[in-house]
Amino acid sequence: MDTQALWLSVMDSFGALDKQPMLHAGIGLIVLVALALTLGRVARYLILHGIKLLSKQPALHWLDDLLHNKVFHRLAQMVPSLMVQFGLNLVPELSAKSSRFLGNLALSISILFLLLAVSALLNALLDIYARTRHARTRSIKGYVQLAKMVIYIFGTIIIVATLINRSPLLLLSGLGAMSAVILLVYKDTLLSFVASVQLTSNDMLRVGDWIEMPQVGADGDVVDITLHTVKVQNFDKTIVSIPTWRLMSESFKNWRGMQQAGGRRIKRSLFIDAGSVRFLQDDEELTLSRVHLLTDYITRKKAELQSWNEAQGSVAKLSANRRRLTNIGTFRAYALAYLKSNPEIQPNMTCMVRQMQATAQGVPLEIYCFTRTTAWAEYERIQGDIFDYLLAVLPEFGLNLYQQPSGNDLRAGLLRAPLAEQSRTPVTEPTDP
Repeated sequence: MDTQALWLSVMDSFGALDKQPMLHAGIGLIVLVALALTLGRVARYLILHGIKLLSKQPALHWLDDLLHNKVFHRLAQMVPSLMVQFGLNLVPELSAKSSRFLGNLALSISILFLLLAVSALLNALLDIYARTRHARTRSIKGYVQLAKMVIYIFGTIIIVATLINRSPLLLLSGLGAMSAVILLVYKDTLLSFVASVQLTSNDMLRVGDWIEMPQVGADGDVVDITLHTVKVQNFDKTIVSIPTWRLMSESFKNWRGMQQAGGRRIKRSLFIDAGSVRFLQDDEELTLSRVHLLTDYITRKKAELQSWNEAQGSVAKLSANRRRLTNIGTFRAYALAYLKSNPEIQPNMTCMVRQMQATAQGVPLEIYCFTRTTAWAEYERIQGDIFDYLLAVLPEFGLNLYQQPSGNDLRAGLLRAPLAEQSRTPVTEPTDP
């Protein structure tokens, strides 16, 4: 009896709602939204767990990238708005104007989540591509960003057109008048896109390249290439962001060729004191001929010089008419032989020791060769070892390295001057009074 009375009371309440159409429609909308949200939760649970089960198969491992970038999350978020959109016809007492507005609103929300899903899909494809071998030489991040920008622009136009219940073509036709403004606002974006295409198509820049661009303070490895910027991590671990278009409008140095060649150049000079350059004496020639790196050179050179001097006849008796070995030339030959015998120097690349034009700081002897390694630390060690040895062996050839006078040199010179004067002063014997 109580159950029948409760049922009659409920029916009377629903009958009373017919007299209040706005209240009736409001309750219907609340029930529809609640049901849509509930079904959205259920759909999200079923979709995500189903995809997780499928991703455990080795052939479908790429589904993990879609899950990580929340592609299926965005698709599941479309379910409530789609339920509301198609369920508005079931809401009683809802006016046509309200139904049209709410339907357009629900459709706009569905389009928004669809755009987010497509954007997440592009991010997932970028992650999948990053694991391929082509990603090391070709970066597509700029293209993905441009595609996302175009999708967002057209998606925004469609959403606005849906909300105001107008055709998207009407809004697109108005973009012609705004083209000048768009070009002005997106000038850097367009320049960066064109520069990105040129950099990629001409293989001028890759992720991992060591580039040097002093005008922007960049000297390090490229860690990221995007539509607008190229990020360079300097060797001091600072990050420099360079606008992409600047890499096309300005010059930069890419050290990739050096890394691929397998040898890094050493180009440094020893400045020899010109006052120490002289001819070698006979005993010095004999001593240096015992150095195994110079034995062949001195033997060959002495035979050549003797033949030339004998051909000159009696005029060769004068020192100025006679050819002789010099200490700087012998040292140059020794340094070259030392480099060629060094196992850490690349034998298939240019290796020479050349004398440059004399300067106020002395006579430069330039060491020009390539190491077998391109690693920075190893390169500096090899270069340091070479010059440490050459600096230490210079006195064996009677040569001195030029060095500008320091304070100690000037002080020592001033102290030696009075002593020299005293040594030149004659000592007089005392006379008897």
